Amino acid sequence: MAEEELSLIEALQALAHERKIDEFYIIERLEESLAKSYERILDLEYDAKVTIDRQTGRIYVFELVPVGEPDEETGEYSEFEERDVTPEGVSRIAAQNAKSVIASIVRDATRKSIYEEFSDRVGDLITGTVLQGTPDFTIIKIRDGVEAELPHFDQKRNPQERNERPAGEHYRHNQRLKLLIIEVRDPDSDAPRVRGEHTRPSIVVSRTHRDLIKRLFEIEVPEIYDGIVEVKSIAREPGVRSKVAVASREPNLDPVGACVGPKGSRVRMVVEELRNERVDVIQWSDDPAAYIANALSPARVTNVTIDAENHHATVVVPDDQLSLAIGKEGQNARLAAHLTGWHIDIKPASFMGESLIENVEADDEAESFDDEFCAHVSEDGVRCRNHAREGSQFCGVHAFMEE
Repeated sequence: MAEEELSLIEALQALAHERKIDEFYIIERLEESLAKSYERILDLEYDAKVTIDRQTGRIYVFELVPVGEPDEETGEYSEFEERDVTPEGVSRIAAQNAKSVIASIVRDATRKSIYEEFSDRVGDLITGTVLQGTPDFTIIKIRDGVEAELPHFDQKRNPQERNERPAGEHYRHNQRLKLLIIEVRDPDSDAPRVRGEHTRPSIVVSRTHRDLIKRLFEIEVPEIYDGIVEVKSIAREPGVRSKVAVASREPNLDPVGACVGPKGSRVRMVVEELRNERVDVIQWSDDPAAYIANALSPARVTNVTIDAENHHATVVVPDDQLSLAIGKEGQNARLAAHLTGWHIDIKPASFMGESLIENVEADDEAESFDDEFCAHVSEDGVRCRNHAREGSQFCGVHAFMEE
């Protein structure tokens, strides 16, 4: 029996060293588990206490027999006599318990270690490898021993769960993905647990979050990473289309041109990572009328009238630009509203009527935008949708046309 007891303590010490867990914490957890087991096995009248000798590994089982009188208010005893009830074969029973206890300890310690390392990295972009998929989530390997969960639950069947996978995206084994960390579950939190949490990774990642686009642009656009160009706002319908509003802290730098890159090389890399999700980069403005007009790009806007009190904007567009301004199933207008935070009402010029248009143009809060888009027209006859630079007919990408 002595050899078995010594073998157990040596195994616990080796495990503690390998997993970088306090060996005394493991032993204390094992003592608690064994005490509950022996209460049942020995059919004790009172609570049990188990002590494991830290040097020899020898195991002692005691029954805590209350002595004296109970507390008058609580009815609980404060003093106990430890009666030795150590049975034969105590080490064999301990070894059987140790397996499940150690597995639980290692799992909890690992989750705690992951939480301590990654809790400050919420919002960071990571690259992971697809390990396996289930109908409800995909397991992503971040590195050896650290996994993340990309949930894509059916929201109708599981309204309390998330769906962080864009519609139409499917992943294969060993595929590399860029993802955004959106949560690291705290194993010590008192918050309600998610279903099956103990079998699911602690880290939750997303492919639908708006900040994923921001992090991707930080990788591809040095000016954003350095803080020269700022991403002011993002509106996104994951997997379909996004709008990104950018501004420059340097007056001579075109933020849209910086994000698009030479021949669209920079924005193309972002689009490829997003599986061909369309990304519109527009110039932010502190003038709401100009900002709203830019947000409706690629449609050409004639006038914007601002009702600041109700946070409402009425936009007039040429008749042939109406469908472009609204977009398929209202997508362009919807994204523009989300991007700017304004309620946008789009009207065609013919619907507004000539007299009303004249009044709009005369209004102090109305602005005309016919000539504020880049004048460059491609060989296919498509006009550039970027905003022209101040004092120029062209955007930063096509500024060379003036030379």
